[in-house]
Amino acid sequence: MPGPYTRSHRVPALACAALTACAALTACGDGSGTTGSSPSSPAPSTSAPAPSTPATSSPAGETPAGENLVLRWRRTGGIAGLGGPGGVPDFSLYSSGRAVAVSQGGGLTEYHLKPDALQRLLGEARAAGLDRSHTVGSAQFTDAIITVVTMGDTATRIFEPGSPPGPETGFLRKRLNPAGWPASDQSAKPEPYAPERTAVLANQAPGGGPAKTWPLAPLGDGVPVAGSICTPAPSRKIPATGPGVTWRSKGRNYFVRLRPLLPGESSCRDLA
Repeated sequence: MPGPYTRSHRVPALACAALTACAALTACGDGSGTTGSSPSSPAPSTSAPAPSTPATSSPAGETPAGENLVLRWRRTGGIAGLGGPGGVPDFSLYSSGRAVAVSQGGGLTEYHLKPDALQRLLGEARAAGLDRSHTVGSAQFTDAIITVVTMGDTATRIFEPGSPPGPETGFLRKRLNPAGWPASDQSAKPEPYAPERTAVLANQAPGGGPAKTWPLAPLGDGVPVAGSICTPAPSRKIPATGPGVTWRSKGRNYFVRLRPLLPGESSCRDLA
Protein backbone atom coordinates (compact mmCIF):
# COMPACT_ATOMS: atom_id res chain seq x y z
CA MET A 1 0.00 0.00 0.00
CA PRO A 2 1.75 3.24 -1.08
CA GLY A 3 2.36 5.99 1.37
CA PRO A 4 4.76 7.38 3.95
CA TYR A 5 4.58 4.49 6.37
CA THR A 6 6.13 1.04 5.91
CA ARG A 7 4.03 -2.12 5.43
CA SER A 8 6.93 -4.46 4.58
CA HIS A 9 10.06 -3.43 2.69
CA ARG A 10 8.60 -0.10 1.65
CA VAL A 11 9.00 3.26 3.34
CA PRO A 12 6.70 3.28 6.38
CA ALA A 13 3.12 3.75 5.20
CA LEU A 14 0.81 2.51 7.01
CA ALA A 15 -3.70 -7.24 12.05
CA CYS A 16 0.45 -10.35 16.26
CA ALA A 17 -0.95 -7.05 17.70
CA ALA A 18 1.53 -4.24 17.61
CA LEU A 19 4.35 -6.60 17.23
CA THR A 20 4.13 -7.22 20.95
CA ALA A 21 0.93 -9.22 20.23
CA CYS A 22 2.97 -11.92 18.53
CA ALA A 23 3.11 -13.80 21.83
CA ALA A 24 -0.69 -14.00 21.83
CA LEU A 25 -0.63 -15.18 18.24
CA THR A 26 1.11 -18.40 19.22
CA ALA A 27 -2.06 -19.30 21.14
CA CYS A 28 -4.30 -18.70 18.14
CA GLY A 29 -4.55 -22.31 17.04
CA ASP A 30 -2.60 -25.39 16.15
CA GLY A 31 -2.50 -24.67 12.43
CA SER A 32 -4.75 -27.62 11.68
CA GLY A 33 -7.16 -25.48 9.70
CA THR A 34 -10.07 -26.08 12.05
CA THR A 35 -12.11 -23.40 13.66
CA GLY A 36 -12.01 -23.25 17.43
CA SER A 37 -9.58 -22.88 20.28
CA SER A 38 -6.51 -25.10 20.26
CA PRO A 39 -5.50 -27.06 23.37
CA SER A 40 -2.82 -24.47 24.05
CA SER A 41 -5.13 -21.51 23.60
CA PRO A 42 -6.01 -19.42 26.64
CA ALA A 43 -9.43 -19.95 28.15
CA PRO A 44 -12.11 -17.84 26.50
CA SER A 45 -12.67 -14.49 28.08
CA THR A 46 -15.95 -13.88 29.79
CA SER A 47 -15.81 -10.19 29.09
CA ALA A 48 -14.11 -8.00 26.55
CA PRO A 49 -11.80 -5.20 27.58
CA ALA A 50 -13.93 -2.11 27.70
CA PRO A 51 -13.54 1.18 29.48
CA SER A 52 -15.95 1.85 32.32
CA THR A 53 -15.08 5.52 32.23
CA PRO A 54 -13.88 6.95 28.92
CA ALA A 55 -10.46 8.55 29.07
CA THR A 56 -10.26 12.25 28.48
CA SER A 57 -9.63 13.02 24.82
CA SER A 58 -6.37 14.68 23.79
CA PRO A 59 -5.02 16.36 20.67
CA ALA A 60 -3.83 14.18 17.80
CA GLY A 61 -0.71 12.19 18.62
CA GLU A 62 -1.01 12.62 22.40
CA THR A 63 -2.06 9.78 24.71
CA PRO A 64 -4.81 10.53 27.27
CA ALA A 65 -4.31 9.28 30.80
CA GLY A 66 -5.74 5.79 31.23
CA GLU A 67 -5.97 5.07 27.51
CA ASN A 68 -5.49 1.38 26.64
CA LEU A 69 -5.54 -0.64 23.44
CA VAL A 70 -8.79 -2.64 23.24
CA LEU A 71 -9.04 -3.90 19.64
CA ARG A 72 -6.60 -4.16 16.73
CA TRP A 73 -6.28 -5.88 13.38
CA ARG A 74 -3.42 -6.36 10.97
CA ARG A 75 -3.07 -8.14 7.62
CA THR A 76 0.06 -10.26 7.17
CA GLY A 77 1.51 -12.73 4.70
CA GLY A 78 0.64 -13.08 1.05
CA ILE A 79 3.01 -13.06 -1.90
CA ALA A 80 3.74 -9.35 -1.38
CA GLY A 81 4.69 -9.87 2.25
CA LEU A 82 2.08 -7.70 3.93
CA GLY A 83 2.54 -6.57 7.52
CA GLY A 84 6.25 -7.20 7.72
CA PRO A 85 8.42 -6.44 10.75
CA GLY A 86 8.17 -2.82 11.80
CA GLY A 87 4.91 -2.30 9.95
CA VAL A 88 1.95 -0.30 11.22
CA PRO A 89 -1.22 -2.21 12.23
CA ASP A 90 -4.10 -1.56 9.85
CA PHE A 91 -6.47 -0.57 12.68
CA SER A 92 -6.04 0.18 16.40
CA LEU A 93 -8.87 1.11 18.79
CA TYR A 94 -8.33 2.50 22.28
CA SER A 95 -10.41 2.76 25.45
CA SER A 96 -10.74 6.52 24.98
CA GLY A 97 -12.66 5.93 21.74
CA ARG A 98 -9.71 6.97 19.64
CA ALA A 99 -8.90 4.83 16.60
CA VAL A 100 -5.90 5.04 14.30
CA ALA A 101 -6.26 3.38 10.91
CA VAL A 102 -4.39 3.14 7.65
CA SER A 103 -6.26 5.19 5.08
CA GLN A 104 -6.74 4.36 1.44
CA GLY A 105 -3.86 6.59 0.42
CA GLY A 106 -1.46 4.85 2.78
CA GLY A 107 -1.32 7.47 5.52
CA LEU A 108 -2.75 7.22 9.03
CA THR A 109 -6.08 8.75 10.04
CA GLU A 110 -7.32 9.34 13.59
CA TYR A 111 -10.97 8.89 14.55
CA HIS A 112 -12.87 9.50 17.80
CA LEU A 113 -15.88 7.38 18.76
CA LYS A 114 -18.44 8.56 21.29
CA PRO A 115 -18.57 6.45 24.49
CA ASP A 116 -21.87 4.76 23.61
CA ALA A 117 -20.66 3.99 20.07
CA LEU A 118 -17.45 2.50 21.48
CA GLN A 119 -19.35 0.24 23.89
CA ARG A 120 -21.70 -0.85 21.10
CA LEU A 121 -18.76 -1.71 18.83
CA LEU A 122 -17.04 -3.75 21.55
CA GLY A 123 -20.30 -5.58 22.27
CA GLU A 124 -20.59 -6.49 18.61
CA ALA A 125 -16.98 -7.71 18.64
CA ARG A 126 -17.78 -10.04 21.55
CA ALA A 127 -20.90 -11.28 19.73
CA ALA A 128 -18.70 -12.05 16.70
CA GLY A 129 -16.49 -14.26 18.88
CA LEU A 130 -13.42 -12.04 18.89
CA ASP A 131 -13.03 -12.26 22.68
CA ARG A 132 -11.67 -15.82 22.39
CA SER A 133 -8.56 -17.03 20.57
CA HIS A 134 -9.28 -19.21 17.53
CA THR A 135 -8.50 -19.74 13.86
CA VAL A 136 -10.87 -19.25 10.93
CA GLY A 137 -10.14 -20.98 7.62
CA SER A 138 -7.28 -23.21 6.50
CA ALA A 139 -3.58 -22.66 7.15
CA GLN A 140 -2.58 -24.97 4.29
CA PHE A 141 -1.88 -22.19 1.80
CA THR A 142 1.73 -21.06 2.15
CA ASP A 143 1.03 -17.67 0.57
CA ALA A 144 -2.23 -17.05 2.42
CA ILE A 145 -3.10 -13.60 3.65
CA ILE A 146 -3.79 -13.75 7.38
CA THR A 147 -5.79 -11.13 9.23
CA VAL A 148 -4.91 -11.16 12.91
CA VAL A 149 -7.52 -9.55 15.17
CA THR A 150 -6.54 -9.00 18.80
CA MET A 151 -8.94 -8.09 21.58
CA GLY A 152 -7.31 -7.78 24.96
CA ASP A 153 -5.13 -10.88 25.36
CA THR A 154 -6.95 -12.94 22.73
CA ALA A 155 -6.14 -13.28 19.04
CA THR A 156 -8.17 -14.52 16.08
CA ARG A 157 -6.43 -15.54 12.85
CA ILE A 158 -8.51 -15.37 9.67
CA PHE A 159 -6.96 -17.09 6.62
CA GLU A 160 -7.62 -16.01 3.03
CA PRO A 161 -8.40 -17.78 0.78
CA GLY A 162 -10.39 -20.50 2.43
CA SER A 163 -12.20 -18.55 5.15
CA PRO A 164 -15.90 -19.44 5.19
CA PRO A 165 -18.39 -16.63 5.72
CA GLY A 166 -18.82 -16.13 9.43
CA PRO A 167 -19.44 -13.55 12.13
CA GLU A 168 -15.72 -12.74 12.44
CA THR A 169 -15.23 -11.82 8.80
CA GLY A 170 -18.57 -10.01 8.62
CA PHE A 171 -17.75 -7.88 11.64
CA LEU A 172 -14.26 -7.13 10.36
CA ARG A 173 -15.45 -5.91 6.98
CA LYS A 174 -18.54 -4.03 8.10
CA ARG A 175 -17.56 -2.53 11.45
CA LEU A 176 -13.78 -2.20 11.57
CA ASN A 177 -13.55 0.12 8.60
CA PRO A 178 -13.75 3.51 10.32
CA ALA A 179 -14.13 5.35 7.03
CA GLY A 180 -17.69 3.99 7.04
CA TRP A 181 -18.56 4.98 10.61
CA PRO A 182 -21.58 7.31 10.82
CA ALA A 183 -20.73 10.88 11.75
CA SER A 184 -23.29 10.61 14.56
CA ASP A 185 -21.07 7.97 16.25
CA GLN A 186 -18.04 10.24 16.26
CA SER A 187 -17.17 13.01 18.69
CA ALA A 188 -14.86 14.79 16.25
CA LYS A 189 -14.09 14.84 12.56
CA PRO A 190 -11.42 12.42 11.29
CA GLU A 191 -7.97 13.98 10.98
CA PRO A 192 -4.48 12.89 9.95
CA TYR A 193 -2.68 11.10 12.77
CA ALA A 194 0.23 13.25 13.91
CA PRO A 195 2.59 11.33 16.21
CA GLU A 196 4.94 13.24 18.44
CA ARG A 197 7.70 10.68 17.85
CA THR A 198 8.68 8.38 15.02
CA ALA A 199 10.89 5.30 14.99
CA VAL A 200 13.65 5.51 12.39
CA LEU A 201 14.49 1.99 11.14
CA ALA A 202 17.89 1.93 9.45
CA ASN A 203 19.66 -0.73 7.39
CA GLN A 204 23.19 -0.34 6.12
CA ALA A 205 23.36 0.40 2.41
CA PRO A 206 25.87 -1.40 0.19
CA GLY A 207 28.69 0.55 -1.35
CA GLY A 208 29.86 4.04 -0.60
CA GLY A 209 28.11 6.15 -3.20
CA PRO A 210 26.68 9.65 -2.73
CA ALA A 211 24.53 10.12 0.34
CA LYS A 212 22.89 12.86 2.34
CA THR A 213 24.13 13.61 5.83
CA TRP A 214 21.75 12.31 8.51
CA PRO A 215 21.04 15.25 10.84
CA LEU A 216 19.83 13.40 13.94
CA ALA A 217 21.16 10.74 16.35
CA PRO A 218 23.61 8.29 14.69
CA LEU A 219 21.67 5.64 12.80
CA GLY A 220 23.98 2.84 13.87
CA ASP A 221 23.68 3.56 17.59
CA GLY A 222 20.07 2.42 18.02
CA VAL A 223 18.59 -0.89 19.17
CA PRO A 224 17.95 -3.95 16.95
CA VAL A 225 14.25 -4.08 16.09
CA ALA A 226 12.41 -5.79 13.21
CA GLY A 227 15.62 -6.58 11.33
CA SER A 228 16.80 -2.98 11.49
CA ILE A 229 18.57 -0.59 13.84
CA CYS A 230 15.96 1.64 15.44
CA THR A 231 16.32 5.13 16.88
CA PRO A 232 13.34 7.24 17.98
CA ALA A 233 13.18 10.90 17.04
CA PRO A 234 10.75 13.82 17.28
CA SER A 235 8.58 13.60 14.18
CA ARG A 236 8.94 17.29 13.40
CA LYS A 237 12.74 16.97 13.13
CA ILE A 238 12.90 14.01 10.76
CA PRO A 239 13.94 15.04 7.24
CA ALA A 240 11.96 14.04 4.18
CA THR A 241 13.11 10.70 2.83
CA GLY A 242 12.09 7.95 0.42
CA PRO A 243 12.93 4.42 -0.77
CA GLY A 244 15.87 5.49 -2.92
CA VAL A 245 17.41 8.02 -0.53
CA THR A 246 20.74 7.08 1.05
CA TRP A 247 21.86 8.68 4.31
CA ARG A 248 25.37 8.89 5.73
CA SER A 249 25.85 8.62 9.48
CA LYS A 250 29.19 8.18 11.30
CA GLY A 251 30.96 7.17 8.12
CA ARG A 252 28.41 4.59 6.94
CA ASN A 253 25.57 4.70 4.44
CA TYR A 254 22.03 3.66 5.36
CA PHE A 255 18.54 3.28 3.98
CA VAL A 256 15.83 4.30 6.44
CA ARG A 257 12.15 3.49 6.99
CA LEU A 258 9.89 5.59 9.16
CA ARG A 259 7.44 4.03 11.62
CA PRO A 260 5.21 6.48 13.51
CA LEU A 261 4.79 5.56 17.16
CA LEU A 262 1.14 4.87 17.95
CA PRO A 263 -0.71 5.77 21.17
CA GLY A 264 0.80 3.81 24.03
CA GLU A 265 4.16 3.38 22.22
CA SER A 266 7.05 5.45 23.53
CA SER A 267 10.23 3.73 22.32
CA CYS A 268 11.66 1.40 19.71
CA ARG A 269 11.26 -1.54 22.10
CA ASP A 270 7.49 -1.18 21.85
CA LEU A 271 7.77 -2.33 18.23
CA ALA A 272 9.26 -5.68 19.31
